[in-house]
Amino acid sequence: MTIRLTTAATAIALLIGASGALGNDKPTDPQIAHIAYTAGLLDIEAAKQAIATSKNKTVVEFAESMLRDHETVNTQALDLVKKLNVTPENNDTSKSLSQAAETKRQELAKLEGAAFDKAYIEQEVAQNAELKSLLETGLKLFRGHQQHAEHVAAELK
Repeated sequence: MTIRLTTAATAIALLIGASGALGNDKPTDPQIAHIAYTAGLLDIEAAKQAIATSKNKTVVEFAESMLRDHETVNTQALDLVKKLNVTPENNDTSKSLSQAAETKRQELAKLEGAAFDKAYIEQEVAQNAELKSLLETGLKLFRGHQQHAEHVAAELK
């Protein structure tokens, strides 16, 4: 299984290990909402950069899918926070993600052609085995929690 190391995936990894992301304090719902939205927004910006820069059809198609998917998720996230009356709260994790993304954007802006394509795509793939494992575990946990919640909800009816 290939794991794309998008900013959103990085945010999820940080949230799974929240003590590493926000000191020893667990993030609040408003902070999690801000981190998730920020991560998606940063992936949208990276995708736009790739679409504007790359001449490789496969890379552009990948970036277009990233753009489409993250715009959809961010729209859904905004709708949800409005429905739940949650005001996303900026925090150090969101700021850190934004700073790292800006650094990467500047690095990519200096590249063109195959060098750009390679650097853009490599940033989207988890290379570190521990991070890859963490993301896979997080995904399994999220799916398990969803199934468990559905089961409990059905019993409560």
